[in-house]
Amino acid sequence: MTTNVMKPKFRLFRRGATYWCEDTETGRQQTLATKHKASAIRLLHGRNEAHAVPFVNLQMARAYMMAADPKAPTRTWQDVFDEIIKLKHGETERRWRIAAQDKALPEILKRPLIETRAEHLLRAMEVGKVSTNVYLRRVHNFALDMSWLPAPIIPKRQWPKIRHKERRAITLEEHLKIVEREANTERKAYYKLAWHLGASQSDIAFLEAADIDWGQRVISYQRKKTGEYALIRFDAEVETILRGLPAQGPLFPYLRTVRPGDRATEFMQRTRALGIKGVSLHSYRYAWAERARRCGYPERFAQEALGHNSKAVHRAYARKAQVVVPPLSSYETQRATDIDREIRFPVVVPLPKPEVELNAAIGGAAV
Repeated sequence: MTTNVMKPKFRLFRRGATYWCEDTETGRQQTLATKHKASAIRLLHGRNEAHAVPFVNLQMARAYMMAADPKAPTRTWQDVFDEIIKLKHGETERRWRIAAQDKALPEILKRPLIETRAEHLLRAMEVGKVSTNVYLRRVHNFALDMSWLPAPIIPKRQWPKIRHKERRAITLEEHLKIVEREANTERKAYYKLAWHLGASQSDIAFLEAADIDWGQRVISYQRKKTGEYALIRFDAEVETILRGLPAQGPLFPYLRTVRPGDRATEFMQRTRALGIKGVSLHSYRYAWAERARRCGYPERFAQEALGHNSKAVHRAYARKAQVVVPPLSSYETQRATDIDREIRFPVVVPLPKPEVELNAAIGGAAV
């Protein structure tokens, strides 16, 4: 194993009558503001000692960690990413592989965990995107849970806040414009179904005829992102859309072969042509959730339809959808009316005949 040799961080030299020091790594020079050699040597020694102590501490930490985990000194953030990706499958695995190629992370990925300081992660998040913050948090927490980090590099409360771009729901008018302009029948049905189901673009693209229960009038599918099952009952309007799609196999045979990014690009091209701004395919989920909130659709039903962890549901039911709150007096009046009706017309449940009850208890037939 190669031994790291500690060399002095600063060297002493004289410029004129004054002593200076130079950083041997960066070449930066700074005056010591003294003409006395003994004083200059003491100042130089103090600077080198201040630099040496953290280095020695790091070497000691490496020695202790190697006793418990031989890979600890050399384990990099790329290794952590690789281990996480091994645990993922399908769409989630694809997302993690893309995250590992973030242009803000090359310097982080090759850095050993135990040599990483908070400023290294903070700089990466400054130059990166929102996803950089999201995935760095997850990788950091994974390393902590695996005991590959002795302590958090950035305390939980000190991580920069995740600030997503403001997304809005697509309006009915905008949706109708897009559908009316769309010439491709498969893509037109795709957009129509997105309005009615609110499912993610990949979930809709991968729907199959077997996912439709015509008897119960229910569409059920497993979400690509979370693996959760979504079940939603459809009405006559959705039935009309479904009847125009293949009766067997994939409902959207072409769109399921298109990459999610390309489907999103195709949609953006159509919105730009119509002068519609601020929406994406994901806006259909927000639209569905906000429509559900406005009409009083129970939140638990919305969660079943879109997924319990859906941000669209959380946002719409928390603050986004504008709902006209009815006066409390109307509810009080309705409640009083219901109570009066119950008193005047009580529901009478007929008691079973004694012989029927007796025969039922012994397993016989009624006489």
